[in-house]
Amino acid sequence: MRARGFRPVAICLGAMLALAGCASVPREAAPAPVTATLHDDPAHPALATGWLRSELYFGVGPDGDAPVDPAGWRQFLDREVTPRFPDGLSVFDAYGQWLSRDQATPGRLRSKLLVILHPDTPEHRARIDAIRLAWKRETGHQSVLWSWQRVDVSF
Repeated sequence: MRARGFRPVAICLGAMLALAGCASVPREAAPAPVTATLHDDPAHPALATGWLRSELYFGVGPDGDAPVDPAGWRQFLDREVTPRFPDGLSVFDAYGQWLSRDQATPGRLRSKLLVILHPDTPEHRARIDAIRLAWKRETGHQSVLWSWQRVDVSF
């Protein structure tokens, strides 16, 4: 008998589950398709040619010494770099060697590598030079290495 009472309950549960799958839930409008490129932002084109990838190498101190501490570096970025390139940049910690003209052996130093992607225009090149000059004035360093290469970009 017990088996007979269980069968109608099982059939009812099965029917309820099957009918629940048929219920319709209102759908919201489909979202806009996602693409790999950014659209409708002239400062960040979907595809642009004639840009530069500028790399600036800043010495922040010999190994074990810190003439430019993290707070000083951040202040320099905020004051000199970000206002000139507000659309974005990347900074990497680096370690390198530098042979000064008055040294017999290279000095080893901690460095910051600043990467900026920008249109290749005289205005943008002048901004890069202004950053280099500001660093040299502030730190007394002989140079800031600037390396660049032509790139095509897509945001």
